[in-house]
Amino acid sequence: MRQLSDFLGVWSLERDIRQADGSQAHFEGTARWDADDDGANYLEMGQLVMPGQGQFRSERRYRWGNDLRVYFDDGRYFHSVPADGGESAHWCDPDQYDASYDFGQWPNWSCQWTVRGPRKDYVIVGRYSFLQRFSEEDG
Repeated sequence: MRQLSDFLGVWSLERDIRQADGSQAHFEGTARWDADDDGANYLEMGQLVMPGQGQFRSERRYRWGNDLRVYFDDGRYFHSVPADGGESAHWCDPDQYDASYDFGQWPNWSCQWTVRGPRKDYVIVGRYSFLQRFSEEDG
């Protein structure tokens, strides 16, 4: 069973994005969870490579609660990470985002998002590998 303190630190992150039409993109970078009083701030940074379109700097920020609820950086609720791994979801009208977390090879783990909507049809697979652990006191 995972808890927020398990994620604190820096992780290597690779993400593959596969569109239904067969096109693909690839992200490589790091993901970092920094603890604070009531959860952790998440920051991922890296390079997104889109064949035929080039390479771009990419960055995302989220807020993780102690209960593994994830929020967008503007405070809106995103989804809950299942502590034992498994399924989660997010509805963003008109699109459905379905996640599957796999913690079976901890501290290596993955999350797959399947996205479907009127103009969206793709799968994102993110693979995280431990780099550097922080304790809650390191903040």
